[in-house]
Amino acid sequence: MSHQTPNRARVIPLRPSAERPDTAPAVPVPAAAPGTAPRPTPREPLLRDLVGDVLRRERKAQERTLKDVADEARISMPYLSEVERGRKEASSEVLAAAAQALGLSLADLLSRAQGELVRHAGRRPVRSRATTASAYDGLCLAA
Repeated sequence: MSHQTPNRARVIPLRPSAERPDTAPAVPVPAAAPGTAPRPTPREPLLRDLVGDVLRRERKAQERTLKDVADEARISMPYLSEVERGRKEASSEVLAAAAQALGLSLADLLSRAQGELVRHAGRRPVRSRATTASAYDGLCLAA
């Protein structure tokens, strides 16, 4: 009789857990100035989240069901749901089909997602030299 060890999977957490204080954050937080409380940096939105939000908003604005749009786009309803929730990174063909089923072009869909990204970026403080110059309305004097 041979002795077999049980199959045990090693679990690697993808995100830090609040219950596990020994887990380090995935993104390093920059050090705060002395005497101030550290501020967490806001997370940049993912394109798949923005596109999914646009698809869902447009579908709901048209008062259409997920099944109706998925059938017209010829993609599965669960997959379209995952795309709308930002859980799946859809191909350009799938995005074009979903957009067309909603009466949009792929350009319309991506343009609306880009608008959301610009709005989100407008809420964040930008730290670059280009924005420092724009604070002076384009007028820069050299000595």
